[in-house]
Amino acid sequence: MAKKKAKSFTNSNRAAEHAASRALLLTPAEMGRADMLAVEKGVPSIDLMERAGAAVAEAVLGLSRAQPVSIVCGPGNNGGDGFVAARLLRDAGVAVDLYLLGDLASLKGDARINAERYDGPVLPFSKAPGKGGVIVDALFGAGLARDIDGATAAAVRRINSSGRPIVAVDIPSGVDGETGIERGVAVKADRTVTFFRRKPGHLLLPGRIYCGETTLADIGIPAAVLAETGSPLWRNGPELWARDYAAPAPQGHKYDRGHAMVISGPRHRTGAARLAAMAALRAGAGLVTLAGSPQAVDLMAAHVTEIMLAPIAEDRDLTALLDDSRRNAWLVGPGFGLGETAAETILKLFGAARHLVLDADALTAFADKPTKLFNAISRHKANVVLTPHEGEFARLFPDIDSPSKVARARAAAVRSGAVVILKGGDTVIAAPDGRAAIECAAPPWLATAGSGDVLAGIVVALLAQGMDAFAAAAMAVWLHGQAGLSAGPALIAGDIVSNLTVPIAEIITSRTVR
Repeated sequence: MAKKKAKSFTNSNRAAEHAASRALLLTPAEMGRADMLAVEKGVPSIDLMERAGAAVAEAVLGLSRAQPVSIVCGPGNNGGDGFVAARLLRDAGVAVDLYLLGDLASLKGDARINAERYDGPVLPFSKAPGKGGVIVDALFGAGLARDIDGATAAAVRRINSSGRPIVAVDIPSGVDGETGIERGVAVKADRTVTFFRRKPGHLLLPGRIYCGETTLADIGIPAAVLAETGSPLWRNGPELWARDYAAPAPQGHKYDRGHAMVISGPRHRTGAARLAAMAALRAGAGLVTLAGSPQAVDLMAAHVTEIMLAPIAEDRDLTALLDDSRRNAWLVGPGFGLGETAAETILKLFGAARHLVLDADALTAFADKPTKLFNAISRHKANVVLTPHEGEFARLFPDIDSPSKVARARAAAVRSGAVVILKGGDTVIAAPDGRAAIECAAPPWLATAGSGDVLAGIVVALLAQGMDAFAAAAMAVWLHGQAGLSAGPALIAGDIVSNLTVPIAEIITSRTVR
């Protein structure tokens, strides 16, 4: 029996590692290197193109076998994939019109070989996309280096206005594979077929919207090449952090799960802190205490039951709370207030080795003195997580400007020395060591008052339970999104808290099954 359990555990670890590997994202340059390494390891490049085109053809047949197909090919390898798909679709009895940007004589390498293998007519690009049926966008891949303009842009607009189902090869033409931004104009696909690993542009906005449903196809590139391709960037999901999460144990007690502290603002601004505290308790912290002025605590006493309260009348009250090492994770910022006094209070939290989450006002309080905050973080002996939205980010890191949201989050993490959650419809989590993840499953209705306070509360709860800061931040973002999906479009922030039970149960159950 022991051997069977050990084998099962090993197999589950391997399955988790495989899932994490599949969640890796590659920039277009890294994907190019993966292709090159695959060829060096003995995989013919012409075979890679054949399998890519076959995956596209399969996606088209999944939409319809009866409709004619218009395939619009570019002059590079993306167009070569289109030629393969066209040949295979014709072999399957599908009527195909193929349009080429440029001329056949200019094609090179594998694209030229597959153009020669295609025995149908090649129509002038100016006539694209033709009439009726499915359109396949095989113009440009993820490595597009300039904006689409002129006649090509006009063709893209015709494709978008056709009203027909669109399948994009690799990534919709005009979407930057690294940043997700629109390069002049971009195809708006219903389905995208990409290969080996997704690109950041498949997840970052607006690229994610333009991709529609994205399918990842295995084209024969060995997973071993990932060790030589690039930086650790993932699509956020349980495969990244579930093994770091310590589910409640049968013999455990509340003190094993940490004590989260949430500092409130003034009496008339306690709602944000209360939301964060309830989220921290729901997310598994063994104990949660709301601390604040005596007036704020008196008001909060009428609103909370499971949450403990701690008045802070003067500095020594805060010092006494910090001196208790069991109070191991602290959140400050939601409704906290601004000004010099607020900044000074926040800096006092760095006097003890406690995990810290700085949100909202705690970030804006240092907008005119960010170096003071970053210096405090550099000396701190525990984890720090910053949770800015775009406006707060611009105030705290005014000179970090890049079209890549991932690059901006990474640069901020390195400069601050903290894990950074750069919030939005495509939230990016970044650590100072270069690890980063993109969240792509959160619903748009999370953009409501108090939603960020709930997220900060989840983060502090997971830090209190002993998770690595990057894992805690990534898991918190995922839980937040999944709870929003469970709550539905009419949610308010409190609904996110109550619906945390659904994704947390999913994670605990999956660990039990393993």
